[in-house]
Amino acid sequence: MSRRGTAKKKTAKSDPIYRNRLVNMLINRILKHGKKSLAYQILYRAMKKIQQKTETNPLFVLRQAIRRVTPKIAVKARRKKKKSGSTRQIPIEIRSPQGKALAIRWLLAASRKRTGRNMAFKLSSELVDAAKGRGGAIRKKEEAHRMAEANRARALAHFR
Repeated sequence: MSRRGTAKKKTAKSDPIYRNRLVNMLINRILKHGKKSLAYQILYRAMKKIQQKTETNPLFVLRQAIRRVTPKIAVKARRKKKKSGSTRQIPIEIRSPQGKALAIRWLLAASRKRTGRNMAFKLSSELVDAAKGRGGAIRKKEEAHRMAEANRARALAHFR
């Protein structure tokens, strides 16, 4: 499907304290009901908790967590062309910006599901766990990879 006037990609601005685009992307995804100042508070408190827990740079932990959660491959639903209206899951490769967006979404969903006192505590715990290679977001990535692998075998089976 061709698009006449393709829109230019918007580059994310950097946040005021860390001067990092990734932090700003995370803040914009935390955002609920347009309360950006609350999203800033949540993330900066989480970063402070990460600093206290790990005694390393919280930006390093954040980058490592997102790098570990970013998927390389995912499945996309495709409809069959023949009479039956069934859909098949086709594995597709994911480019870097989309992978980062998925990673951020999964990290926030996993941290919202966690039990804990407040969002800053849950987010910091999830980021530290993801940086170490465990947690809900990592499980989600592994599940996506498993689905893609299973469907890749099935997609290639009909060529034989």
